[in-house]
Amino acid sequence: MSEQSDRAPSPPTEAGRVFASERLSVITAYADVLATDGVVRGLIGPREAPRLWERHLLNCAVLGDVVQSDASVCDIGSGAGLPGLVLAIARPDLTVTLVEPLLRRTTFLDEVVAELDLSNVEVVRGRAEDLHGRRTFDVVTSRAVAPLERLLRWSMPLVAPHGALVAMKGSSVTEEIEAARPVLTEWRCAEPEVLTLGDGVLLHSTHALRVAWADPAQVGWPLAPAKRTPRRRRPR
Repeated sequence: MSEQSDRAPSPPTEAGRVFASERLSVITAYADVLATDGVVRGLIGPREAPRLWERHLLNCAVLGDVVQSDASVCDIGSGAGLPGLVLAIARPDLTVTLVEPLLRRTTFLDEVVAELDLSNVEVVRGRAEDLHGRRTFDVVTSRAVAPLERLLRWSMPLVAPHGALVAMKGSSVTEEIEAARPVLTEWRCAEPEVLTLGDGVLLHSTHALRVAWADPAQVGWPLAPAKRTPRRRRPR
């Protein structure tokens, strides 16, 4: 990592409510890397550095509230590691795979993982589709990657039968769900659940969307064909 004089702002009070005391030094080191190398290498905008905690780190960390213990997590389009790296820091019980197609980003992620000694993180250079039919995970997450209808096609093939897509979404999440109804039906997903995270903990709560399989027994890749109801023959 390159040496920079600037650093991220000190952790706010809320950080102590979201991160265990023994993880605060790790997330603070990651914040410093984002505010320096992350900006220099174009992974986050310079205006984001002063508000890293509020807009990026804390709202990613509370996503861990809806991830079960010892889960395998895949973060697609990981970019600078949001939310995947934050989850891995906040929840060392998780096994986190960061999937990112761009070399400059995976190089950055590899460096951060090594510098912070995150043994529970794997970095994979590639697209989500490259893992279709090869790997599945308990949770597949993402942040600001694509509208839901596209996100479902990339993510659901990676979701284990009893797992779920858990994506960070903005205030337009309800509209995204309605626009994605045909894809939700095609992929035989359960009714999406909109989650509000960080209430009473963060200054501003955040939204996430959880999508599971309607019938875990019908999950496979390629997707198992839907069962058809036999047509009755009309008497001649």
